[in-house]
Amino acid sequence: MNTFGKLAIVVTMSVSTCGAALAESINATVVAGHPPVFRWVKHLQHTFIPAVNEELKGTGYTINWSEHYGGSLAKVGSVLEATEEGLADIAFVSTLFESSKLSLQNVTYFTPFVSDDVGTVASLVDELNHSNKDMQEAWHDNGVEYLGGATGIDDYLLMTDFPVTNMADLSGKKIAAPGSAVNWLKGTGAVGVSGNLTTYYNELKTGVYDGVIVFATAAVPSKLYEVAPYITKVGFGAQYAGGIAANKEWFDEQPKKVQTALKTGAEAQRIAYHQDLILSVEQSMATMADHGAVISEVDATFRSKWAAGMDNVAKVWAKQLDGEGKAGSLVLESYLDAMRATGVRPTRNWDQE
Repeated sequence: MNTFGKLAIVVTMSVSTCGAALAESINATVVAGHPPVFRWVKHLQHTFIPAVNEELKGTGYTINWSEHYGGSLAKVGSVLEATEEGLADIAFVSTLFESSKLSLQNVTYFTPFVSDDVGTVASLVDELNHSNKDMQEAWHDNGVEYLGGATGIDDYLLMTDFPVTNMADLSGKKIAAPGSAVNWLKGTGAVGVSGNLTTYYNELKTGVYDGVIVFATAAVPSKLYEVAPYITKVGFGAQYAGGIAANKEWFDEQPKKVQTALKTGAEAQRIAYHQDLILSVEQSMATMADHGAVISEVDATFRSKWAAGMDNVAKVWAKQLDGEGKAGSLVLESYLDAMRATGVRPTRNWDQE
């Protein structure tokens, strides 16, 4: 090989080595209050992080991930605060447990009996989070940037340790529900109690609750059918329960390519999560039946009676937020108009009364 050829190889190797040396590794702490047994956390590990890594290939940036799930760094209901304070750089924020700080994001939990189409519910609220100024500001006011990864929850069920055949069966019974879903029990005669998935099993087993409002794909990993074997499909509907957010100061400091990769990863999670979820709902119901659960579904009359007997919690919620200078009524109307535009016919049109 001539001298020129040798020189070219040395220069090429030097440039390559220099490029590798210049590659920047960014540290990112990822947090979730729930453990990976739950689908939205599992997909942080198996979809979001790999998708971000793939998107960053060839950009000169890599992320060194530090993962903390199951309340090891922040418990359910304190993840938003942990992210705002910088303890977490990226987190799955369960908005239903942040009803005061992220009140607008809880619009679906104040509008039950609308639709069991979880993919549609999640995608519409995801779009609102990205496009609605007031919803964007809600995230920013808490020091975080919404990345996406909207997480829908399949149609909520009533799981009890007693059979439910009519409304009178609920009278005086203690029923736990997550966040704002406690409002769904108003007018039923039941005593609504705030709770969450991490404690349901033990509290049902020890008699603290007589039942819970929960969704099938979480009831199975929690084995709730063992302590609440009567499953009633009331038709509460699918819900938007949260998404992926980043500490805003940390996010704003990242290069544009990294910001784009994070949002691309979040979108990949939204798609993969719901594909996984939809396939799992029927399987979850079958699993509970195989373990002895007694499954029943109320008729349209029962459903309408439940919905009509409730206070119009959506209107109360929206007017309260309006009084606080937040766009409660606008978000309520925007969400329900978007749902109706897809052909959905809510059991009760909460915004039109």
